[in-house]
Amino acid sequence: MTLAERLAQAMARIPAAALLTGDGVEPHEMTAPPTAAAVLVPVTDRADPGVVLTQRTETLRNHAGQIAFPGGRADPGDVDLVATALREAEEEIGLHPDAVTVIGLADRYRTVTGFEVTPVLGVIPPDLTLRAAEGEVADLFEVPLAFLLDPAHHHRVSAPWRGRTRHFYEILWNDRRIWGATAAMIVNLSRRLQWSA
Repeated sequence: MTLAERLAQAMARIPAAALLTGDGVEPHEMTAPPTAAAVLVPVTDRADPGVVLTQRTETLRNHAGQIAFPGGRADPGDVDLVATALREAEEEIGLHPDAVTVIGLADRYRTVTGFEVTPVLGVIPPDLTLRAAEGEVADLFEVPLAFLLDPAHHHRVSAPWRGRTRHFYEILWNDRRIWGATAAMIVNLSRRLQWSA
């Protein structure tokens, strides 16, 4: 069975646990309807698959310096959210859409910054030459899929935010801290895929 077939089969399962839906902002706290966005979860097709992640530059208005999947807000010209994720991945890391085998849409997640993000799961060839978009992406790197999806690495933490305590997940890999919406989407993928190496 190919990696793409394995992922597609796993995506069809009922999640092992309840899925995370958002950063904990109550509907009445939202000042506007959420902005549609999509990210690509690019899984490398190798014996031990990995996931390509980016570190955003410190100069960005939203989520500066954070680790994220390539992606962003939907544009009026995007035919759907898959197109959004593929366009953004090409812009941010130079990943050509033709190199991606799209598996499907994962579970939407609403961020505290007002985005409703749809992860798009895709498989890409290993060892592609990717390039970080200057001014937007400070670095890009690959983390083993099995590591990301292992619940033992999903740490529930909290921090003060706007006068109250906000709870979120973080995943620590080498010197990288994956947290917030990206970590929550990884936790959801772990619960849906029930992956084993």
